[in-house]
Amino acid sequence: MRALHIITGLGVGGAEQQLRLLLRELPVDCEVVTLTNPGPVADGLLADGVRVVHLGMAGNRDLSALPRLTALIERGGYDLVHTHLYRACLYGRIAARLAGVRAIVATEHSLGERQLEGRPLTGAVRGLYLAGERLGRATVAVSATVAERLRRWGVPEGRIHLVPNGIDAGAFRFDAAARRRTRALLGLPEDAYVIGGVGRLAAGKQFGVLIEALAQLPADCRLLLVGGGPEEAALRQAARQRGLAGRVVLAGESPLLPAPRDAQRPPLGALLSAMDVLASPSPEEAFGLAAVEGLAAGLPVRYAACPALEDLPRQSTAGAERLAPGAASFARALAALRAAGPRRLDVPGAVHHYSIARSARQLTGVYAQALAPTKGVTRS
Repeated sequence: MRALHIITGLGVGGAEQQLRLLLRELPVDCEVVTLTNPGPVADGLLADGVRVVHLGMAGNRDLSALPRLTALIERGGYDLVHTHLYRACLYGRIAARLAGVRAIVATEHSLGERQLEGRPLTGAVRGLYLAGERLGRATVAVSATVAERLRRWGVPEGRIHLVPNGIDAGAFRFDAAARRRTRALLGLPEDAYVIGGVGRLAAGKQFGVLIEALAQLPADCRLLLVGGGPEEAALRQAARQRGLAGRVVLAGESPLLPAPRDAQRPPLGALLSAMDVLASPSPEEAFGLAAVEGLAAGLPVRYAACPALEDLPRQSTAGAERLAPGAASFARALAALRAAGPRRLDVPGAVHHYSIARSARQLTGVYAQALAPTKGVTRS
């Protein structure tokens, strides 16, 4: 089987890095088209031996991209097209149908209650989304929460397939030497209590909550934020205004797996080793991958929303605790953890449940159904 994955961009983001992890596990001959931004994840895919094509799309309304993408699909002779993220799902499904490919799968990575990839969920966004969805055979939800949101939107049950995001747990195993090196590199004292946040620096992630919480914590506490995005300048300003500039470190984007462009940058596993707790203040998530990665690193995790953990039995999520949104709630919880002192926890069952190998097996089953002469109904 030959499959083409179409994604909006290949910068360092959750969906982008999830794609790279999946392609290392899928027993399928895969190639990738990125509509825009062939960033560090593109380098990583190329290093893995995956062919990556940059379509050079100029913006959301660059309709000239559609015939180029259609022609590329026709030339490739693909059996299946798999799309990721809103713009790629819309253009990719249309192009695949125009090219004569009927086995079309899309993964919904980011559907929230009020936003989709930062877009307000207006009637127009929903209508365009559903019109595009009808062109495919399967829509993959990365959590049971997203699957339920798709049902409420009107996506037919028979086209919704639950395939959770997955992680390579070994990449996050605690490493004491990496902890020392990373702290030294970032200027974090060895004896500091380091609160970590991982994710895109966007308004919806509400990392400003952690800056407000930090202001209520002892002076030995530091905040380490990992990620890039449009809120970086605002977060730096907020730290300065609270007199916390020396206690807040913005480490920038971090690769999940080594890539040539990021050879000198600590991977995410090393940054998690440098932390003492993982805090996720976002009140709305589609999955909550950072929380699962934090548990894989043996960190206590405090979060406002995480469908990945909320969908599992409580005994499999030991070490994680849901908090009410807001700085006061996080400050209280983080103060209690700091008072107890830094410690590494046993890795709970949730981490093993969200294995990338398991996700790849489930997705292979979705592909088989999409390629079948008649559609089946599945709940993976």
